[in-house]
Amino acid sequence: MGSLHPPLDLSSPPSKNPLEISESTLLQLFKSQQDHLNFIFQNLDLTQTLAFTQTLLNSPGTNFLTGVGKSGFVAHKISQTLVSLGIRSAFLSPLDALHGDIGALSSRDTLVLFSKSGSTEELLRLVPCVRAKGAYLIAVTSVEGNALASICDMNVHLPLEKELCPFDLAPVTSTAIQMVFGDTVAIALMGARNLTKEDYTANHLLGGLGKARSSRKMLSLHYCLQSASQNMLCNVKDVMKKQDELPICREGDMITDQLVELTSKGCGCLLVIDDEYHLIGTFTDGDLHRTLKASGEGIFKLTVGEMCKRKPRTIGPDAMAVEAMQKMESPPSPVQFLPVINHQNVLISIVTLHGLVSAGL
Repeated sequence: MGSLHPPLDLSSPPSKNPLEISESTLLQLFKSQQDHLNFIFQNLDLTQTLAFTQTLLNSPGTNFLTGVGKSGFVAHKISQTLVSLGIRSAFLSPLDALHGDIGALSSRDTLVLFSKSGSTEELLRLVPCVRAKGAYLIAVTSVEGNALASICDMNVHLPLEKELCPFDLAPVTSTAIQMVFGDTVAIALMGARNLTKEDYTANHLLGGLGKARSSRKMLSLHYCLQSASQNMLCNVKDVMKKQDELPICREGDMITDQLVELTSKGCGCLLVIDDEYHLIGTFTDGDLHRTLKASGEGIFKLTVGEMCKRKPRTIGPDAMAVEAMQKMESPPSPVQFLPVINHQNVLISIVTLHGLVSAGL
């Protein structure tokens, strides 16, 4: 029986005409994008921008950046630029923040929220929780009179003429101006901090920058690594919180009566103790959100002891700080803090991931 189909000629390309774009069309798109980008340079409020830059420059804590979707990628990248310049910064995922990572924030920190519309639900939900922590809130948005700008401490308006997308929908121009804005501010901070070429290359140990360093720079690097090693050898008692900074409560306290204690101490938790100061358990920001979701108004009738986690991970004051870091990161899931106790389970203090990072680990 003969074949029903002729044999395929795999050496020939498909006969269907390929899609094409003309050089003139491509050139026009680049010119249009250039015009859209020029729009921000011509209309950016320099007073707002200067206030924003000064705030990041003088922040006593960490400059956290956040965003959702494409704005989240931009926030992450700008944060990495700041870190490479020796500026304390980190990206905070809005979703993870609402599930416990908000414990990394303290009243000394700044949180920058990138959003084109200023109506992103995840960011709007995050703001009250961050405000309870006492951190300073800055919105960076492109729509006038948006909700996010109205509830933050500061807003920077990034003028947006329109998206390059023919439907004015795909976030291409808006994310480009966010990136240009953020990276330009980063370089302004670099100049204000008098960062030298040596300082910059010290943060880039590999690649072309690292290979180009002189032996003198390598000696400087060796000194930096020595200092880091010394930080790793410090004890938990050297980096733990002071007594007046501990978020302490009793087992019988109502959850609603301890919200201020939970949010004001910058630890992301409550340390539940008995009358002899023995540690009973911990109650975290994440526990609060889960309780609210599960109990609703019933939360007003619950005590901390009914909802706290018993037998949490702990550490002793004489343990190595690096051991505390390892313990926080160990399975089944990472934690943001460790209660510090003595051999009789008496609470001494608490050590936080934020504190360990600030100490140079």
